[in-house]
This record gives sequence, C-alpha cells and structure tokens, in this order.
Amino acid sequence: MNATGRKAISTGKVRELAVQTPGIPASDGDGVRLTRIVGSPEIDMVDPFLLLDSFESDQPGDYIGGFPDHPHRGFETVTYLLAGRMRHKDSTGHEGVIEPGGVQWMTAGRGIVHSEMPEQENGLLSGFQLWVNLPASEKMTAPAYQEFPASEIATETLIDGQTLKVIAGITDQGTEGPVKNPHTDPLYLDVHLDPGKTFQQRVPESHGCFMYVIEGAVHVGEENAELPARTLGVLGDGNRIEVSSGDKGSRFLVVAGKRLNEPVARGGPFVMNTREEVLQAFEDYQQGKF
Repeated sequence: MNATGRKAISTGKVRELAVQTPGIPASDGDGVRLTRIVGSPEIDMVDPFLLLDSFESDQPGDYIGGFPDHPHRGFETVTYLLAGRMRHKDSTGHEGVIEPGGVQWMTAGRGIVHSEMPEQENGLLSGFQLWVNLPASEKMTAPAYQEFPASEIATETLIDGQTLKVIAGITDQGTEGPVKNPHTDPLYLDVHLDPGKTFQQRVPESHGCFMYVIEGAVHVGEENAELPARTLGVLGDGNRIEVSSGDKGSRFLVVAGKRLNEPVARGGPFVMNTREEVLQAFEDYQQGKF
C-alpha cells in the first residue's frame, strides 16, 4: 500500500467525454444475465478493447448456469470480481477460483477451451469481464495466465480522499499493478473518490481509454461533463484524464490500452485479423486442436 499526496497535473491535453452509454441487457453462457457495455451495436469496440460485460445479481437464477466449456482464440479475457466466487477450468489443466477483489488475466492466444462457473448457490455475484485484443503477431501465442487475489492487487491511498486499486499499469505516483502486458501496455484502475474530490492520471496519447462508473455520478474533463452511475464513458484524445466526484463520492474503473490499429474479424469466441483466420479457428476447434 502506498499513502501519498498528489501533485496537480498542469500540462497536456485533458481527455473529454466523447460517448456515453449504459450498455444493453444481454444473456450469455447458460442464461447468465448481464449488461453488454462494449461490443454492442452502440459501441463496437474501443481499440484495443473488444468487449466489456458487467454482471451483478443476488438472484441465483440470473447466474447459476455460468459459462460452461467454450473456446477462445486471438485475444485476452480479463475477469475482475467485486462479489461472489467463480471457478475456472480449462483444456490446459489449469483450474482456480476467483474471489472478491481478485483478477484473472487470461491470454487465449492460439486456442483454449475453458469454463467459468459460479462457486456459490446463492448471494451476490458481481464483476466485469473485459476482452483485450492481441496484435496479429501474438494471436497464435501459447495460452497463459496472470492471476492475483485481492491481497496482491496494488493499492494506493492518497491523503486527499482517493483510493486506487491498480490491476495493471503505473499511476502518476508510481504505484504499479501486478499484471504485465507488453502487447497493449494496459492501465486498469479501480478508483474510489471521497465527495468533492478530483482524480488525475496521465494516459498516453497512443491509448484508447474509457471509464465505467460503478457508484455515484462524476464529472469528466475541463468541460465538466456528467457521467452517471452504471454508465460507460469513452474518452477522446489527449494525454491525461481528470475526473471529479459529486457530493456523495464515487467509484469507477479507468481502463486504457495501446491502440493496435489493425483489422478486426470476429466470429463468436474467435477474434482474428481476417475472415479466413476466423474460419480456420472454427476448423481447428472442430478438429480438437485447441
């Protein structure tokens, strides 16, 4: 844990709120109810991010079916759990349980078959799944994992009413998250702000960037645009972000990653650069090559 003050960032261009959406209701896996925020008709992707799903329910019927065996190729899946427990198993023999505050960053690479099932029969299950694209040069890399419980997620506590959980990337104060990823150089922060406080963070101009407000409305950028709770905001160009909380405080995710600027071809659980590569993925899966 790092406790420090924060110096104001006075140079560079502030990213303004470009697009916002609450997402759309969806269902995936064996009937799991969720909100699809990125990867929908409203926001197809925020390069390099292909999908963001939010799930939150204390009704077992909304999540108990989980996500039985299914394949992936060509990208990474990131599961960040706020409440509940999820068990993961896959075709490489890997198995584990994600608990509250924990993260699993899975590189599907050339191909993997896995399942994600609730490790509970009742109570609240809440969290996010993010899909991060891989560059063409890495799409056929070997599957890999980075898994960290809540106790290993870096935390930065600031004296002016801010607490940051740092999953990936480095904050302006030097706190570094445990996830390392040279492909997209991601930043993944879970930010808590006390009422009336302001958060600032440098984000490279090369990175696509969005926020998702979990609790409490916030105001974004020099234009002071309001972003309400349970809403995603895509941020425009610039090299820093500035977010202020309202009179009830706020909690939000900040996610950024280096844009790949490559063609994207999707086919359900496969994301490649061409349709031919997607068709090859289906053929490889059917032939048991994952």
